[in-house]
Amino acid sequence: MSPPPSSSCIAASGTHVSWQAAASIRGYNPPTINRVPGKDVRMLHHLSFGVRDLQAAGRFYDAVLAALGYRRVFEDDTAIGYGLVDDEDLLCLKLRDDAAAPGPGFHLALAATTRVAVDAFHRAALETGGQDNGPAGLRPDYGDHYYAAFVIDPDGHCIEAVTKAAT
Repeated sequence: MSPPPSSSCIAASGTHVSWQAAASIRGYNPPTINRVPGKDVRMLHHLSFGVRDLQAAGRFYDAVLAALGYRRVFEDDTAIGYGLVDDEDLLCLKLRDDAAAPGPGFHLALAATTRVAVDAFHRAALETGGQDNGPAGLRPDYGDHYYAAFVIDPDGHCIEAVTKAAT
């Protein structure tokens, strides 16, 4: 059983309880894992998605991910992986004849360290076959320093680069 999207839910009695308490009422007992901010524990290990043209996708992601400090860490005839360390991909593109972009509501937000990197990401995307889906700029609805750019990759995936750096 997964926790509900909010931090609390309503028990059968109509009282608000934490999702942990509600989960325990329903028989879900999550493992006890100590998460320490700043430690080497990530929520996501890696993400893979299908592309119809591996060479075109590779050109696009080589450029946009280089702007954010990532590089190709492996490749073969059917896949290209990106990350920071050889053979340890964080993002993997897989050649698939039946590849299709997810529907509305999905997008991949990539962390940038600076606003300059977000600008470079957006520029690189447009120069390598991406479509503009929101120019680089502040998004005050998401926070005081939320600076992002949105693009659609050659396979139709919505990709964002974002930083919360003040400058």
